[in-house]
Amino acid sequence: MIKAGPLQKISPDVQVGERTKIFDFVNLYGCTIGKDCKIGAFVEIQKNARIGDRCKISSHTFICEGVIIEDEVFIGHGVIFINDPYPKAVSEAGFLQTEADWKVHPTLVKKGASIGSGAVILCNITIGQRALVGAGAVVTSDVPDDAVVVGNPAKVLTKAKISPEEHKCLPV
Repeated sequence: MIKAGPLQKISPDVQVGERTKIFDFVNLYGCTIGKDCKIGAFVEIQKNARIGDRCKISSHTFICEGVIIEDEVFIGHGVIFINDPYPKAVSEAGFLQTEADWKVHPTLVKKGASIGSGAVILCNITIGQRALVGAGAVVTSDVPDDAVVVGNPAKVLTKAKISPEEHKCLPV
């Protein structure tokens, strides 16, 4: 069990790997975070979300239930994951929805992927290994391995193995 600091809200059911750093103003509950990760300030990770080893989750990011992030993934500032394709406030009977009224729709981010700041990731998709999602992109469908996607909706800009040096030169 991790001991939360005075400015962290970490429930006792959170599992955190060795050497993971968690900054202030986080909200973590019912999730699993691997070893050697960095979780930035103002991040929320919900129950049944899973973060792999050696991941960096930048500040102001929201990772909802049903999201699985594999090892060595970078998540930029202010990235939003969504787990409901048709969200509603009320049930068919007109009452505020509860967990019983909807189903979690999953998202998978594969090993080595990078998601730029401000991206929105819809549910029922997979972001491939080493893929790069450009800043501000709205990802509405699967992203292939090694692809670079940009825009709203996100479209493939290129699909080839790209070195870290080449990533710096892409217009994303």
